[in-house]
Amino acid sequence: MSYTLDRTFEDADFEEIDARTRAALSAQGFGVLTEIDVKATMKKKLDVDMAAYRILGACNPKMAYQAIGMEPRVGAMLPCNVIIRAVEGGVQVSAIDPQASMMAIDNPELAAVAGQVRNLLAEAVDNI
Repeated sequence: MSYTLDRTFEDADFEEIDARTRAALSAQGFGVLTEIDVKATMKKKLDVDMAAYRILGACNPKMAYQAIGMEPRVGAMLPCNVIIRAVEGGVQVSAIDPQASMMAIDNPELAAVAGQVRNLLAEAVDNI
């Protein structure tokens, strides 16, 4: 089982794909709670250059509330990370597959919520 939902955009502008990703996430009820510019962080901390790489911490409040109600420690696995990264010839977006990440928790009700979140993320990635 793959642990990410992926889509690659050939000859695409990184910032344009970032904006489209945020809009697609918003349309599915996700907000971006955190943002990490990995490229800038690696330059600052290690003085190394790397291709553009951004991590968005996306959260659907309704689904997160359900999951936390079922399994209070699930917050250690939230929010759902979505990465946007420059790849040869374009930009790739990868969203965590919540079903894959939640397999570590033995809770069938939580697995059902993870499936719903997966469907929302898959729809968002498809609509970028």
